[in-house]
Amino acid sequence: MDDNYKYMGIITIACTNASVVKDALAPDNLSNISMQSDGTTLSIEVTAQKLGTMINTVDDLLMNAQIACDLA
Repeated sequence: MDDNYKYMGIITIACTNASVVKDALAPDNLSNISMQSDGTTLSIEVTAQKLGTMINTVDDLLMNAQIACDLA
């Protein structure tokens, strides 16, 4: 974890087309988000300096991931 960030979380999502979901979410990625897909698993690492920022980022990310998983 980068020393500039106080909070870090890893989200793992199981979905049929993880790479498609990753590509769909990629335009929203900021420097504090990294993603890796492996078959049917998408792993997302999120870092933030403030807890509120982390909560908002994860909330938006999960909402978009749900839509992408449903459409993939």
